[in-house]
Amino acid sequence: MDSAAAADEHVSSHKYLTAPNLFTLLRLCCIPVFLWLLFGRDNRAGAAWLLGALGATDWVDGWLARRFNQVSEFGKMFDPTADRLLFIVGIGGIIIDGAAPRWFCLLVLAREVIVGGTIAVATLMFKMQRFDVTWWGKTATFLLMFAIPGFMLGSTDFPGHSGFQIAAWILGIPGLVLSYYTGMAYVPVIRQSVREGRAARG
Repeated sequence: MDSAAAADEHVSSHKYLTAPNLFTLLRLCCIPVFLWLLFGRDNRAGAAWLLGALGATDWVDGWLARRFNQVSEFGKMFDPTADRLLFIVGIGGIIIDGAAPRWFCLLVLAREVIVGGTIAVATLMFKMQRFDVTWWGKTATFLLMFAIPGFMLGSTDFPGHSGFQIAAWILGIPGLVLSYYTGMAYVPVIRQSVREGRAARG
């Protein structure tokens, strides 16, 4: 094997082992820790703080990708997929535990499953071109990622739990409305991306 081929193989074998992808993987590994705190230790406050920390660090992998010039197509898919998985598993656990208003969590979960499922089907079956999440979509996720841990803390005897409950409603209602608004706004974007994918295949 010549040196050029060896170099190409080295780059190919390590293209997934980048700082942002490893950080995203680390966040994914926190899912079982979250479930263990919530169900194994019956520690809602601990699970809430962990979920809040995961939401607060959502921007880090993107920053690492830009900082170290490690932006990749895999990373662009891996990061939002991991975020959606974290969100769905976390919400599912919270619904089972009853740590937040059930109707609120069910509406959040339904939106994530519908939008995520639609994007997955369009990508896998119709070769949809990838598109970036809008600023409003990121804002909705940000609000919900802090509202849900707030509901959890509000259901405990953690100091200041009433304040967390109030803050959760203040952030949660706009976040929920905005998430459904952006979900509907993605419909024409998905259609256009599917057409572009078909054109590219043709």
